[in-house]
Amino acid sequence: MTVNGRSVTNPLSAVVPERDLIAVGNMRPQPRPWRTIAFHKPRGCVTTRRDPQGRTTVFDLLGDAGAGLVAVGRLDLASSGLLLLTTDTQLAERLTNPENGVVRRYVVTVRGRVGDEDLEVLRAGVGGLQAASLTVRKRSNRETHLIVELTEGKNREIRRLFAAVGREVTRLLRVAYGPIELGLLQPGEWRELSAAECARS
Repeated sequence: MTVNGRSVTNPLSAVVPERDLIAVGNMRPQPRPWRTIAFHKPRGCVTTRRDPQGRTTVFDLLGDAGAGLVAVGRLDLASSGLLLLTTDTQLAERLTNPENGVVRRYVVTVRGRVGDEDLEVLRAGVGGLQAASLTVRKRSNRETHLIVELTEGKNREIRRLFAAVGREVTRLLRVAYGPIELGLLQPGEWRELSAAECARS
């Protein structure tokens, strides 16, 4: 195998697929063109290429449009909203690395009233989980609507945060990932993103 024309025998050698020219024997794989899309993931599908339980995946919904793309982070089965998919592994790493503090914004509905004391607990953090910001949009005894911002993508973080104060999340919609917004995309719809849009992330 050669990388940028130099012979490489160590299988652990670091390469950057988007930048390095890799050849095996006389075969030189063609790099995929740069491509990143914003997809409105509906509830009830999983963020994986194949599901052993036979559930619908985001790639089932994307069909040929998802070829060569990898998901930037995940949204769980019951969550919906903005999911980024890309051919650029460096972009995916930059967006998901918690050290970079890229903000993910969610519209969240919680069963019951989330009081001021609950908000204080949530803002202080619970069990290693902490929102970057919490804003109440509307609340009643039946439910509370909030805007929640995170800078890490821990598994089911928002659901676990509210469970810590005895509240169940009934709706979770991601509306922004860094500067990229869901906008008017309907569930199952997607749009191409420009390199300039992603560079601002």
